[in-house]
Amino acid sequence: MELLTISKAAKMLGAHPNSLRNWEKRGLIKPVRLPGGQRRYSMDELNRVLSSGQLSGEPEAAVLYARVSTKKLADASNLERQIERMRQYARGKGYIIRAEFTDVASGLNQKRRGLANVLKLAEQGEYKKLLIAYPDRLARFGYSYIERHLKYCGVEVIAIAEEELDDTQTELVRDLLSIVTSFSARLYGARGGKRVRQGLRELIAGVEQDEKTAKENKEAAD
Repeated sequence: MELLTISKAAKMLGAHPNSLRNWEKRGLIKPVRLPGGQRRYSMDELNRVLSSGQLSGEPEAAVLYARVSTKKLADASNLERQIERMRQYARGKGYIIRAEFTDVASGLNQKRRGLANVLKLAEQGEYKKLLIAYPDRLARFGYSYIERHLKYCGVEVIAIAEEELDDTQTELVRDLLSIVTSFSARLYGARGGKRVRQGLRELIAGVEQDEKTAKENKEAAD
């Protein structure tokens, strides 16, 4: 009897190996255990699973992820608005919402707890769809690498919104401030870095004022 490794069985079923582990816990698939504890899958068992329709008939699981750069935006219910839009999208598509994660942090921050949980569940094969409002909510830079890793885990990233957030330009300037400050401090020392930082802070203030004025003008025109 031919027995397949978990990676080959997963490929045959079009799933991630972690999905097979989860299906085993739920009694949907039964592997053969070798003396060393390794899982092996018979062709008969794989064909039974494929023909049963148990897996294809299940609603796809989704995880929702939202991020804002500052506590001020979080307090203004920006996070909740992102999450609610994604909930509506998930319901419309018939997805099961497995979890919801949020972060209040820069898109440059690689140590976000919410993002770490998103990746952890993906690596465990817990869901198939990751819903975000916009690509930069997931990461300011390096988005393609995160997307590639999630795809390897069997997860599709879906950005649901057509328009970007009102604070996108300001947040981008803040991220640039962080980058320039870091490099200027290395090149010119702490004093030089402080001058550059002050100049960019003034730029941020100008951008925020321009956005506020534009919003007021738009509201007045409406």
